[in-house]
Amino acid sequence: MDTLKTLLDNYIIVKEDNKDLYYEIKDNIKNFKSFIQDKLGYDIIVHQDFIKLEKFPGKLEPWMGIRDFKDKLDYCLFILLIMFLEDKGKEDKFVLSQLIDYINSNFEFEKIDWTIYSNRRALVRVLKFAEGLKLIKVFDGEDDSFAESETAEVLYENTGISKYVIRSFPIDISSAKSYKDFISFAWDTIDEQKGITRRHRVYRNIIMSSVMYNEGSEDQDFYYLKNFKPNIESDLEKYLGWKLHVHREAALVGLEENERIEETFPNISAISDIVLCLNKLLLEKLRDNILSLNDNFNIEIDEKCFLELLDELKIKKGEGWSKEFRECSQNYLYSEVFNFMKGFNMIDKINDKIILKPLIAKITGDYPKDFNEGEKKIEG
Repeated sequence: MDTLKTLLDNYIIVKEDNKDLYYEIKDNIKNFKSFIQDKLGYDIIVHQDFIKLEKFPGKLEPWMGIRDFKDKLDYCLFILLIMFLEDKGKEDKFVLSQLIDYINSNFEFEKIDWTIYSNRRALVRVLKFAEGLKLIKVFDGEDDSFAESETAEVLYENTGISKYVIRSFPIDISSAKSYKDFISFAWDTIDEQKGITRRHRVYRNIIMSSVMYNEGSEDQDFYYLKNFKPNIESDLEKYLGWKLHVHREAALVGLEENERIEETFPNISAISDIVLCLNKLLLEKLRDNILSLNDNFNIEIDEKCFLELLDELKIKKGEGWSKEFRECSQNYLYSEVFNFMKGFNMIDKINDKIILKPLIAKITGDYPKDFNEGEKKIEG
């Protein structure tokens, strides 16, 4: 159970970093391989140097993307790095200037001006991210030196893992005309050949996303979830120890008590505490008929109302907040709260309207009545 969670929660398990974990997972794959392949439609790569679960979610979500990247250029540079490493063998060395020459020759848009700090910083972010994925190692020098000077040199070593980063397709992707075609390749085409698209998509959504909403009478995925709830419930309990919660408006999984995995809500961050309390405040407003649900079971308010709710929350609960949020501006608080909630599919903005989604009513919290600054805890 824990080994499968580890695979779901990590991009790759490198034997050199944790040999015991590598062999623990390798020895236990037989216990959950059928679940991974038949229910999720995932492949698992067992290499002599690493183990990697080829996972991807059931649909596009706001939280997707590489958290460390700040700009489109970062993604372009990362793909160029992968292409550069394609011709390198395991343990081959290269210097930064070789990579830069390759980028200059293969970047098809405007020429990158490396005298500009932000461009150098983008490449540093990409290199650090690649190191975090164990695609490359710094053999001599420091990445940050390039951010300070375009003439800086760093020596790297290729680990060979980069060849397993880009997903392979059993079809010719050169026929793609836009990003939507790639989405079709990734989510539909391959599974359609097996006739199991919906099952894979539903399992991926319920496991990989924070919540799966009921989009209405035409939502066949949610209909499938309700019809096969006992089977899905049994699988989640057996393989992950998670509880499935299915409501009229949405479905989600509940983790085991005190279980912590990457990117869960609630978590130990200060903004998570604030959102828990905000959710409770919103639920109270709903019960008092100050706020109301629309036909899609959402709360729809304007931005001014949302800002007023944040102000009210700060007056009531601000004493328990961290210094950053006690002293921040209204705009900063709004931005941090909105982005955090959007990442967990609790909120959206359409035109000038704030849309608060059903998940807010499911996960709420508050400080103890006698809480003091620096001694706070959340009661869910």
